Amino acid sequence: MSKPAILVTGGAGYIGSHAVLALLDAGYPVVVLDNLTTGFRWAIDPRAIFVQGAVEDDVLVRDTLARHDIAAIMHFAGSILVPESVENPLKYYRNNTAASRALIESAVACGVRHFIFSSTATLYGIVKDWPIREDFPIQPINPYGSSKQMTEMMLRDVAAAHPLNYAALRYFNVAGADPEGRSGQSTAGATHLIKVAVEAATGKRGHVAIFGTDYDTRDGTGMRDYIHVSDLAAAHLDALEALMAEPDRSLTLNVGYGTGSTVLEVLDAVDRVTNMKIERRIEPRRAGDPPILVADNSAILATLPWRPRRADLDLIIADALAWERQLAERKGGAA
Repeated sequence: MSKPAILVTGGAGYIGSHAVLALLDAGYPVVVLDNLTTGFRWAIDPRAIFVQGAVEDDVLVRDTLARHDIAAIMHFAGSILVPESVENPLKYYRNNTAASRALIESAVACGVRHFIFSSTATLYGIVKDWPIREDFPIQPINPYGSSKQMTEMMLRDVAAAHPLNYAALRYFNVAGADPEGRSGQSTAGATHLIKVAVEAATGKRGHVAIFGTDYDTRDGTGMRDYIHVSDLAAAHLDALEALMAEPDRSLTLNVGYGTGSTVLEVLDAVDRVTNMKIERRIEPRRAGDPPILVADNSAILATLPWRPRRADLDLIIADALAWERQLAERKGGAA
């Protein structure tokens, strides 16, 4: 029996392109919707159908949903930089909240039954205890987190009123690249630590900034739960199949490994993997950065068949480094 078609918004971006690979490898027909503002046309696997446009374009989206008989949507499109959200909150409420509202409305209008949402651990804000469970208070401290919280609220309310179920997957810190070298993080000016560090290791940056050394962590630097992007993509596939198997159930799940690494520990690992010493510079804390974000992943392990396959910091860094070197060999870099 053939599998249903899936629409992936933001499928030309970092996480979205890996989800596309996971879906295609599992035999799903995939349609990618992306406006290419931050994504790359070459990042879309040629097995997928590509539609260029915005998720808030109701006419285009509804035509695409109907034309390709879309059964489920994986929604990755949006803006993702925490410091930028503090400086320009209206951009985030437009690109994340308002655009997601339009997409959800199109899904309901076209009878799409399943919706997988790219949420974030930033929803939890400053936590007093960790690892973080899904029932912890939702108290985002930046507009990025607030914009994602609003979308989760919309999905909850829409699922109660219409025949649609959803999975809100709250990511922790995503890193690494496809082990087969088919995709990776390619956006210029990225702020994610491992991406920045491997750029420094390949000569694209002169140093790595450490934003704050006075946090209440084991070495004073921020601690994060780093998850390999391929493991994250696999979690989306498992969530999709769970939604299709139980159409009356929705899911809100952390996606992480349950272990934390500090900024200094990550940089030490990059030095170890690259066999070189990256220059480090101490900078003030960034606005909106919580000190610790580490997942309690017991719910996803109990709910889905998902199991981490690449939960090793050195392996994550090695895959990110291999991709960065591939980008360096690409004519014109990542452009």
